[in-house]
Amino acid sequence: MIENRPFVTVLAHLTLILGVAIVAFPIWITFVAATHDALRMTQVPLPLLPGDQFFVNLKTVLFEGVGGENATPVWLMMTNSLIMAMMIAVGKIAISLLSAFAIVYFRFPFRMGFFWMIFITLMLPVEVRIFPTFAVVANLNMLNSYWGMTVPLIASATATFMFRQVFLTIPDEMLEAARVDGAGPMRFFWDILVPLSRTNIAALFVILFIYGWNQYLWPLLITTDTGYFTVVMGIKQMLEAAELSPEWHLIMMTALLAMIPPIIVVLSMQKMFVKGLTETEK
Repeated sequence: MIENRPFVTVLAHLTLILGVAIVAFPIWITFVAATHDALRMTQVPLPLLPGDQFFVNLKTVLFEGVGGENATPVWLMMTNSLIMAMMIAVGKIAISLLSAFAIVYFRFPFRMGFFWMIFITLMLPVEVRIFPTFAVVANLNMLNSYWGMTVPLIASATATFMFRQVFLTIPDEMLEAARVDGAGPMRFFWDILVPLSRTNIAALFVILFIYGWNQYLWPLLITTDTGYFTVVMGIKQMLEAAELSPEWHLIMMTALLAMIPPIIVVLSMQKMFVKGLTETEK
């Protein structure tokens, strides 16, 4: 018997609507601010309805930048952010897959010791080891480069642990069947382990892409060339432009553009993301 309680249903829906409104309202304000000119954004009250300057502001930030003649165009900063996010996500997944594969399927001395050494690095994020990491990157001449922006952030204990747990659930009979068919270790890895892990790979890709896209401190430290600035760095510098008042309509347009790639990644991989976190295909 299903109990019909209209009041509880209405209350639940109102609560959900209120929650969505609270989350969406700052995004709406960002969009509205990006559609007005500089003068309107200095007047009180602030507008709550879109204006007619959206495409003008979009063209300005994409191709001219914010902050004067030497400003970096936002299309270049977004390209740098995209390259950094993709290199970090793909690099973390590739290294974690291989390290988990070695730990689970190969027998070598101190195997579990190496695993726990990897796991312990969870307590040492890049912010804790930032000075020695910077020294290593500088000595390798990787400042102002995509390699310097990404390589120190590629290792992932969380992804290694996750893939290890996935591989442990795969029956040993699959490995034995692969050996009978003459498959070597890498053939077993590519043809069996990777396909069985694709939902977990998708879930991790979404998380790691957003992690790489939102990086601020590390690229700020190792990049002095404006050609390597990321969009997150750009927004911060727009707010602190020397001797200039913040151009809020352009800053909000840049913030709006910075939201788009992570949203596209999440929406395009939503089903596999949820499936990878809640179930397996084995």
